[in-house]
Order: sequence, then C-alpha cells, then structure tokens
Amino acid sequence: MKILTANRLTDGEAVWFAADGTWAETIDAAETVGDKADEARLEAIGKAAYDNNEVVDVNLIDVSLVDGAIQPLRLREVIRAAGPSNRHDLGKQARPAAGAA
Repeated sequence: MKILTANRLTDGEAVWFAADGTWAETIDAAETVGDKADEARLEAIGKAAYDNNEVVDVNLIDVSLVDGAIQPLRLREVIRAAGPSNRHDLGKQARPAAGAA
C-alpha cells in the first residue's frame, strides 16, 4: 500500500495527497492505493503539483494500515508525519487534533 507525500512549497510543511484532491497536513487524510495503475495516477498528480510550484520532494511511500490508521514503514516518514523525535511539544504531534503517527 502506498500514499503520496511532499512538502508544500510556500512553508515547507509535510503534506499528503488526500482523496478529495487536496494536500492534507495530516497523514490520516492521505489517499491509499494498492495497485500500479493508482500509483501511476498519484505520481502524475505529484508531478503536476511539482510543475505548478505547489510542492517539492514528491514521493510515493510505503505504508500499512494498523487498526485503520495509516502507518509509514520508514522511520523518516514516521518523523515527517509526527514532528521532531526529540521535542514532542513541537510539530504535528503537538497539535490538539494530532493522532498517533
């Protein structure tokens, strides 16, 4: 299973492509795909957003669903989803609506 992630160009915020066609600030809103055709569709969306100067560092990343929650498989992506690992009072993890990433 994969999702599309990037950094928003205007402020550097880590974002994930959502099923509603927007770039969401939380990983739980990300659209998950499981086949090559949908992966190619997400890659095309990411390329278009990059070409339009909306996002940078566009990547498809591997995730799994754990009790219905999206969990990145790589540590780098876990940190991007939550915030700094040494300061839990900063980043997405410090926001009131933040889930456990």
